[in-house]
Order: sequence, then structure tokens, then C-alpha cells
Amino acid sequence: MAGGAGIVKRMKLGSQGLEVSAQGLGCMGMSAFYGAPKPDQDMISLIHHAINSGVTFLDTSDIYGPFTNEILLGKALKGGVRDKVELATKFGLRFVENKMEVGKNMEVQGDPAYVRAALESSLKRLGVDSIDLYYQHRIDTSVPVEVTVGELKKLVEEGKVKYIGLSEASASTIRRAHAVHPITAVQLEWSLWSRDVEQEIIPTCRELGIGIVAYSPLGRGFFASGAKFVENLAHGDSRKNLPRFQPENVEHNKTLFERVSDLAARKGCTPSQLALAWVHHQGNDVCPIPGTTKIANFDQNIAALSVKLTPEELAELESYASVDAVKGERYPNYYSTWSNSETPPLSSSNF
Repeated sequence: MAGGAGIVKRMKLGSQGLEVSAQGLGCMGMSAFYGAPKPDQDMISLIHHAINSGVTFLDTSDIYGPFTNEILLGKALKGGVRDKVELATKFGLRFVENKMEVGKNMEVQGDPAYVRAALESSLKRLGVDSIDLYYQHRIDTSVPVEVTVGELKKLVEEGKVKYIGLSEASASTIRRAHAVHPITAVQLEWSLWSRDVEQEIIPTCRELGIGIVAYSPLGRGFFASGAKFVENLAHGDSRKNLPRFQPENVEHNKTLFERVSDLAARKGCTPSQLALAWVHHQGNDVCPIPGTTKIANFDQNIAALSVKLTPEELAELESYASVDAVKGERYPNYYSTWSNSETPPLSSSNF
């Protein structure tokens, strides 16, 4: 299957007026966490190819690098490119100097002064006047979300941010944030092997008219080639630390990949296209943002938009991907506060 500009439709993300490509491009792996950073010029060529193909919703964060991914996008957006894209970045995670315990050298911060400083720094690195969609990357469990979103509301009023998003927030945190200022999108991990969000968070977003941005829709690459993919992870790739990629869990999880592969073969598509098509079929309010560093993989990903699934095929896929079909948590336990987090009540705040 080949990709093409005619495939990528536009969609309304949330109910506040933001329109994006029906599939986005996650840019993290170009610069951070998934092995060594890739050459800038190659990644700029990939970003330009994506835009020319109709994928205009670009996703980054200040923690990717840190900072280098935003700088990369800033270079890619020069020369009149900025007006062709919907630019999303994030704040709230930061590396802590001299704190090098595994998994504990990052902290979450959401106080107003930090929110503003982070935004100003992102604007400079990206070389733009405003951010289309600005997410709280992880929820600061020590700061009431009303306080964080209150500052974001000011940034919207000042024209520096157009729309506000949250990532990995609980249903109640989403409700509380939305009461302060409309939340346009919630970014969450959603794929055939990460379906816990379907219980509370997805229904809450839909009730409130909030768009859903699905990160890691390909199981962080697992649906590309299953156990073989895990064996070939590069040195320094943070996925090696994930519970689902540990040998004792991969042995169990490869069954899901094999079943998806069998149906993909019957459909005449790749397993990753089938997994991505499943996310697209979850609703017209869902925008997956698969990441890649290769143009060939990008083209394969946008071709997933052409894969149509019958109700019977969806049911078959979901029977493989039941809650107990996957072994291992999404994150190691030292990241437990990063998933679907709550914040303290506003009344207990000193802000």
C-alpha cells in the first residue's frame, strides 16, 4: 500500500474550533528516548514530506531531547511552513540535574510561574508567536489542576496559546480542568494493547466534547514486527525498560501480534496498518499520532487510513486484544504518578 496526499482527510479536534489532519506525526523519536538522535536534515525532509502528504498535525514537547526536538521543528517550520501546520507541544516534565536514579531523574511541575516560563522558552525554540495546542504533558499531583489551567487560560487570552490540552489525566482531573477553560484535546495511550482508557476517560472526553489524541497507537512499534522488533531495539532505547518488552512478557504478548498478523494477511495490509486502522475506527473524534523516522514507514502509516474494517473484523481484533491479552504495565512502577493522574482539591492549595 502506498500513501498519498489524497488519503489524509481533515477533522475537527474537540469542540473549540481546532481542525487538524486526521492523522498526526509524533516527532519524539527523531530526537530522544528511542536510541540516538537522527540527523536533522533527514528529519526535516521527513517532516516536509509529511506536510506535503497532508499530515499537518505535528506533536513535540520540551522534554524531547530535552529541547532538541522543538529546535528541530523550529528549523523545519522556517520559510513559510509554519502556516501549513497545526503545532502541538507540551510542558510539565523536566529533567532534574544531579538526580540520576533510573527513571527518577524527571519531575513533573505545574505551578503558574513554571507554565509561563516553559511556554516562553518553547516559543523561542520553535521560532513561532503562538502554539496551536499546548498540553500539560503530565499532571503535577501537588498542584490543583485549576491553578495550572488558570495560567494556561491567561496565555490563551494573551494570544500565545490557541487551544489547551492535557495528557495522562484522570477523568475527574479532566472535568475540573474543563470547568476552568475548555479543554480541546486529551492525549493518551490508546492502541490494541492499551485499552484501559475506554472505561472512564474516553467517555468523559466525549461527554465534554474533548478531542482524543492517541499516542503510541502502534504499541511503541510492537505492531510493526512483534518479538523481532523488541530484539532489534538499539542501545539506549528507553523501550527496553518497559514492562511489556521484558522477555517474560514478550513471550506472552507475541501471541497478540501473531493474531493481528493473520488478520492483516487476510486483509492485504501490514500488521501495523491494521493496528492503526483499528484506532481510526474508534471514532471521528480520535486522531492517532504515530511516530517514525523513516519516510517509507510514514507512507505505510498514512495508508492505514484506507484500511476499512467491518464490524466483524473489529470484533475479531477486539477479541484478541482483551484486557488480559497483554502482560506488563504501560510504564515501570517508578512512573506510576504519570498515568491518568489526580491533583489535590483547590481548597487545599496555597496558590
